[in-house]
Amino acid sequence: MRNWPAAKSTARRASTASCDLLGLLIAFTFSGAATRFDERRNLIVQETNDIGTAYLRLDLLPASAQPALRDLFRRYVDSRLEVYRKLPDIEAAKAELVRSNQLQGEIWSQAVAAGRMSEAPPAANMLLLPALNQMIDITTTRTMAAQVHPPLVIFVLLFGLALVAALLAGYGMAGCKSRSWIHMIGFAATMALAVNVIIDIEYPRLGLIRVDAFDQALVELRASMK
Repeated sequence: MRNWPAAKSTARRASTASCDLLGLLIAFTFSGAATRFDERRNLIVQETNDIGTAYLRLDLLPASAQPALRDLFRRYVDSRLEVYRKLPDIEAAKAELVRSNQLQGEIWSQAVAAGRMSEAPPAANMLLLPALNQMIDITTTRTMAAQVHPPLVIFVLLFGLALVAALLAGYGMAGCKSRSWIHMIGFAATMALAVNVIIDIEYPRLGLIRVDAFDQALVELRASMK
């Protein structure tokens, strides 16, 4: 019993250290999630710009080749929107992504053929094909960006540190005559809220924090494709 105050003091110091480490880990994890969230929103805008640029450069092609390509572009934008609308159904989204890739191939083939037509200006392929290449590349960039998340060990460590901090805090309170329910419930609620927000930001197509509003840029581009 004579060692009880010293043990309690040690537990409190250990609890403070674990809480500090937990707070640091939450801060770094949240910062990384927020950065990736902003990047995903920026990629939607970039893809919209790339598709819009390529669509405008169809004017360089012979008039006879333009209607078919414009129709392919409209179908392509519809498909790109559907890829993300079908989430969280991963299999349906993957199937739609395959369709988008097929449309990319058709657009590229027809654009190359149209650029070789006798009435096509010399600058047609030089200006149109690089724009199409950027439009195709951004698809892969967005797909990979959606799959970039912290290693699973980070979330395991976050969960483990929260348990350890709670354990040490509880041990430090064991000698008190009364328990502070406000502190206990507040700690649990704060940890649950912080982790939930981080996961929501990491998966912005599945939770409450979403990037869907930025899809409106693609919707407006589709509406302008007459």
